[in-house]
Amino acid sequence: MQEESKRTDSGIEVKKVYTQQDLPVDMNGNCLPGEFPYTRGVQSDMYRGKLWTMRQYAGFSTAEESNKRYHFLLAQGVMGLSVAFDLPTQIGYDADHDLADGEVGKVGVSICSLDDMEILFKDIPLDKISTSMTINSTAYILLALYVALAKKRGIDLAKLSGTIQNDILKEYAARGTYIYPPKSSMRIITDIFEWSSTHLPKWNSISISGYHIREAGSTAVQEIAFTLSNGKAYVKAAIEKGLNIDVFGKRLSFFFNAHNNLFEEVAKFRAARKMWAQIMQDLGATDPKALMLRFHTQTGGATLTAQQPMNNISRVTIQTIAAVLGGTQSLHTNGFDEALGLPTEEAAGIALKTQQVVAFESGITDTADPLAGSYFVESLTNEIERKALELIQQIDTMGGSVAAIESGFMQNKIGESAYAYQKDIESNKKIIVGVNQFQSSNNVEIPILRIDESIRLQQIEKLKILKSKRDQSSVDACLLAIKDAAINNTNIMPPVIDAVEKLCTLGEIADTLRSVFGEYQA
Repeated sequence: MQEESKRTDSGIEVKKVYTQQDLPVDMNGNCLPGEFPYTRGVQSDMYRGKLWTMRQYAGFSTAEESNKRYHFLLAQGVMGLSVAFDLPTQIGYDADHDLADGEVGKVGVSICSLDDMEILFKDIPLDKISTSMTINSTAYILLALYVALAKKRGIDLAKLSGTIQNDILKEYAARGTYIYPPKSSMRIITDIFEWSSTHLPKWNSISISGYHIREAGSTAVQEIAFTLSNGKAYVKAAIEKGLNIDVFGKRLSFFFNAHNNLFEEVAKFRAARKMWAQIMQDLGATDPKALMLRFHTQTGGATLTAQQPMNNISRVTIQTIAAVLGGTQSLHTNGFDEALGLPTEEAAGIALKTQQVVAFESGITDTADPLAGSYFVESLTNEIERKALELIQQIDTMGGSVAAIESGFMQNKIGESAYAYQKDIESNKKIIVGVNQFQSSNNVEIPILRIDESIRLQQIEKLKILKSKRDQSSVDACLLAIKDAAINNTNIMPPVIDAVEKLCTLGEIADTLRSVFGEYQA
């Protein structure tokens, strides 16, 4: 009987044994960590010099409740905050909008104004911690709110460090929280690049995200192919705006997923670094820091199961090891209960401790790129690169990411992969412990964090108070200035910052640009 072949989750065939003959010819055997093309890492000593930033993605309910969670996480040892926003905030609606009904505070924190932002970061030193904000279509508004808060506290903007996701292309391809048409959205993003490069030297003005592409069902190969292709589109748009690739290129960062196929994930991260260094060099970058792919990782939300949820702790541990072996600069670990609801404080604490155990007890951090030279890992790195480059070349032939998204190419590829993966689970070809194999009738009661509907009423009341205390004529003038900037193609960031300082709301600012750019219909 012929033995069934083994394949990675991307469909790459895995041989029974790998030998020296499987090492790629162009392996760059003399390449060291911290040297072009950075396959082995972006720092020469990697974690011996500095550990990755340990983040916990958090945000729910009101700014007050989220602030309490941030203080808990900081006390537990997180090194940077990662803010989750609710859906109305993500798509530019205040809590009192009809379309916000039923969603306020549910999957993240509700932020409508500078008042909310002040409460969210109460007693948190913005100049001493790094803040990541997972926000895209309204990233320009949330960045403006963060800047306005720093200015109000008298903090030097040059000391602010962190990231806004600000990656709108993957929203069209995989996630759906877009507002404006692609070309208008790209214009907003390049405005952010331009303004940030002058005023926020330590701030990453985009986190080009493969995470949500993978969550939507892509393979590991598609994740990096589509993400790096989107990255090329952003870089080209910035160059067309007249920005210096060696300046803004140093402030680009990436956001990847970590799944359970340990060696494929490690190889994916290594391949992505090598590919991006070459892409940036081809686009004209010469500064080594502009060639380096720096990335945040989040463990795979789509891999978590509602069945036997405690098994998720093991899954997250494997994914944490993959991210660290792959050389991540920042990491969020999911709570074991996130297939059921928002993570409880206990689950968030265990998730953070998982990172700390790997960092301080496993020995993985003692040397840079410990899997370098592995016949299997080097061969897999090379094969992932080859397959991802084939996809990128297809996208380039179409005219780039925007054209590939508008034609539905990316969406269709992701959908096909998601369908094939689900079929493999249903046919037991792919085993998921506790789901299609090794089920148990012993159901453990897991506490679930629930968000009360009264949160929306609280936010609506806050908005009423805010609108009663502000100067309406100043508000009207600020919104008109934003509209003029949008129409006349001048940078929107200065008038948006002025607007949030005058207490214009997120919804009012988003609607102002809706009146100019319109809304995208898929």
